[in-house]
Amino acid sequence: MILAYFSYRHGLPLTLRSALYPLIGDRIYGPIGHAVDIFAIIGTVLGVATSLGFGVSQINRGLNALFGIPNSTTVQIILIIATTALATISVVTGLDNGVRRLSELNLSLAVLLLLMVIVLGPTVFILQTFVQNTGGYLTEIVSRTLNLYAYQPTDWIGGWTLFYWGWWLAWSPFVGLFIARISRGRTIREFVTGVLLVPAGFTLLWMTVFGNTAIHI
Repeated sequence: MILAYFSYRHGLPLTLRSALYPLIGDRIYGPIGHAVDIFAIIGTVLGVATSLGFGVSQINRGLNALFGIPNSTTVQIILIIATTALATISVVTGLDNGVRRLSELNLSLAVLLLLMVIVLGPTVFILQTFVQNTGGYLTEIVSRTLNLYAYQPTDWIGGWTLFYWGWWLAWSPFVGLFIARISRGRTIREFVTGVLLVPAGFTLLWMTVFGNTAIHI
């Protein structure tokens, strides 16, 4: 929201350095601003690399289960090359054509898969757990957020938290710029609704449908 505000209302460049304008003013055009953008690019590359690694590993396992394709490093390298090529083509064709159409196709397939699991899976159980999971999340969000297992020490909370924090922090520059880019013309109220409430609600539904279907099975 900060990036979009300063870019569309004050004519600053749509880069991460613009978020620092209230703090350092025109110095965003100097070495400090360049450093911020460089770190943003490096962070984005690392975030994409991590996601790509997880993604191809999951795809490889799925292909192995469905078609017997070996679960090996060679196959995963081929998947990385293919995925990178498709992503490059999407980016080269532009935001309005490649990226937008690929995103719409991805979202359509995801919603179709979601509806298929709801209809063909344990429908009543999914609906019941969706209500209960949402209530549980809203009830325990504070305690879960602040729980560091001080009385029940575990290495998981430290390792997983740091890893997940670092992974998503690396994604934040790209995601922030992307959301700012596609939010031109929106009000702040529309922005908050579209960025915070809708994705959170969809995530609750998605996790319930697939997670509780797996538990039911």
